[in-house]
Amino acid sequence: MKETVLSGIRSTGNLHLGNYFGAIRNFVRMQYEYDCFYFVADWHSLTTHPHPKDLHTNVKTILSEYLACGIDPEVATLYVQSDVPEIAELYLLMNMNAYVGELQRTTTFKETIRKQPDNINAGLLTYPVLMATDIIIHKANKVPVGKDQEQNIEMARRFARRFNTIYGADYFPEPQGFNFSHNLIKIPGLDGTGKMGKSEGNAINLADDEKTIRKKVMSAVTDSGPQKKHQRPAGPIHNLFTLMEVVSTPDTVAHYRHLYAECEIRYGDMKKQLAEDILKVTLPIRERILQINSDSAYLRKVVRLGAEKARASAAKTLREVREIIGFKSF
Repeated sequence: MKETVLSGIRSTGNLHLGNYFGAIRNFVRMQYEYDCFYFVADWHSLTTHPHPKDLHTNVKTILSEYLACGIDPEVATLYVQSDVPEIAELYLLMNMNAYVGELQRTTTFKETIRKQPDNINAGLLTYPVLMATDIIIHKANKVPVGKDQEQNIEMARRFARRFNTIYGADYFPEPQGFNFSHNLIKIPGLDGTGKMGKSEGNAINLADDEKTIRKKVMSAVTDSGPQKKHQRPAGPIHNLFTLMEVVSTPDTVAHYRHLYAECEIRYGDMKKQLAEDILKVTLPIRERILQINSDSAYLRKVVRLGAEKARASAAKTLREVREIIGFKSF
């Protein structure tokens, strides 16, 4: 039997090259190796009170982008969180075994209330419980996570373990964080600093058009050039070479590394080449995104199929949990 993997997909913003070469390509591969559940976390987004129109548009956009990248709804279970009401009921039940003190001590809660002190809602406090519910409702064994989410996975293990202990049942498995390790490529941003990210404003989105991508690449931060021969690229130029190694051919990378080593490089030429090679990756994906996003009938079919598969799994878990707790029909 395949192990079950679950991953939540944020319902805000656009996917960028960092997402694609990072988690997404691994998600596409994993769907054939594991029993994968991928969901759009629209309930989670309510903690920031999105406008109703934005909420629906964002969900549609994210679904289109993940499908365009290769997630197969016939193979993996791709669903919208709010289409599975069983999650809400299990969330209620799990909240009864979660303690205010432990929730207030979570790093994500403390960081979020610093960022939005005027909107400290109960959803923020119980966010880890909803995350845990998303995982355990499918009895997932593995959850792909980054460093910043390890505490949330630990809490999911704690809530699963606590339920088993309180009710004397060996029911929920304790989920483990799944690290892509060597399969995860970290894509740097265009601003010469850290990794590519939506909030940093240094990203190339998969849905960007040709003109936008060329403009972004040509505006990427550089330096004054190498000061001596055989100097190693550092700082923002190292970032550009890292991007080039991902999207360009080995011969192209070798050519520009040679020019840099000989102090003959022209950053404008390098950026033009980098933009061309990025477009070879992104434009086919962009075309699929636009096609899928405009095909409402196909998207309805995808979410309906995903909801059916996710609800079948969730309903079984919820039915068994209710029996374990003591809710029985007369």
